[in-house]
Amino acid sequence: MRVGAPREVKNHEYRVGLTPESARELTAHGHDVLIETGAGMGIGAEDSEYIDAGATIVPTASEIFEKCDMVVKVKEPQPAERAMLREGQILFTYLHLAPDPEQTADLIMSKAICIAYETVTGLSGLPLLKPMSQVAGRMSIQAGATALEKAHGGRGILLGGVPGVAPGKVTVIGGGVVGFNAAQMAAGLGADVTILDRDPEVLDSLGNYFETRAKTRFSNKANLAECVAEADLVIGAVLIPGAETPKLVTREMLSTMRPGSVLADVAIDQGGCFETSRPTTHQDPTYVVDEIVHYCVANMPGAVSRTSTYALNNVTLPHTLAIADKGWETALRDDPHLANGLNVWNGHVTYRAVAEDLGYDYTPTAKVLGLEAA
Repeated sequence: MRVGAPREVKNHEYRVGLTPESARELTAHGHDVLIETGAGMGIGAEDSEYIDAGATIVPTASEIFEKCDMVVKVKEPQPAERAMLREGQILFTYLHLAPDPEQTADLIMSKAICIAYETVTGLSGLPLLKPMSQVAGRMSIQAGATALEKAHGGRGILLGGVPGVAPGKVTVIGGGVVGFNAAQMAAGLGADVTILDRDPEVLDSLGNYFETRAKTRFSNKANLAECVAEADLVIGAVLIPGAETPKLVTREMLSTMRPGSVLADVAIDQGGCFETSRPTTHQDPTYVVDEIVHYCVANMPGAVSRTSTYALNNVTLPHTLAIADKGWETALRDDPHLANGLNVWNGHVTYRAVAEDLGYDYTPTAKVLGLEAA
């Protein structure tokens, strides 16, 4: 199979779909690998490293889309990239379709085979989303701490405090991978941390791990409102796989917060969990609503591109190889977890949550693969 990785074109996105090491694995399996020139520069990988790995460097993304059977990316294809997709071509990347009707419509029109990292499952959780969730959770505290500085519009709070001065208060909404990593970082800085979740088992696990270093609260409307009102920094770490995130923090709740407090919405890729959230970029990461600073960068891990790219390739490469070695249909038939990644196929939406959120007819993947529906 011919597999290609174009240079990412989203604002300040420095990651790349394939590392030189991944390219070497693919060529060792007998596949042709095409890399757009400069695609690896954001992780410090020169074109020569890809050439040494057996890949071919091509001058433009259009050549990748024109010649490759499978395109491997990091972020969702931008409009110009979507226009280059063709019928039957495999796209393997993060998609986050539920809050993005324009992208969904374009992918349907392309009749490409679109497999989303974020809905591929594993024995526990979402293994292709997990490393980026770990990165984003940790980065959210760095970003929030910076936004809290007076020079960046915040209250002028140091999260860890100093002797004689109370630390900042951090509320983390959601105790999954993002929330756990955010709480780890915040507690490590010495902040006063509270984690909210609705799953008693998650709360029990968090309580056992953090002991006295962080508090846990059951996430209901009253507890959420109280914790948000008291917080200097609120981390939105809610995830419903493949679906648009519910808006848990309303605009009305902003009036209960102290001016200069910060909301960091790590759920923004799936629409965000704050009513006042809208996607921002690393170039212009924050904005203010009702005196509350909002940080809603939709590709947070792109700022630490080398760490993120290698962490991502560690989990995506086995699936990339399976698709390239077997063809997408056999690979998905052989691996039900990978099959859960199919979101769009031949003009049909094959992921239930996306179909329901955007009003499309749902075509089960089992039907696409000629398998009996569960």
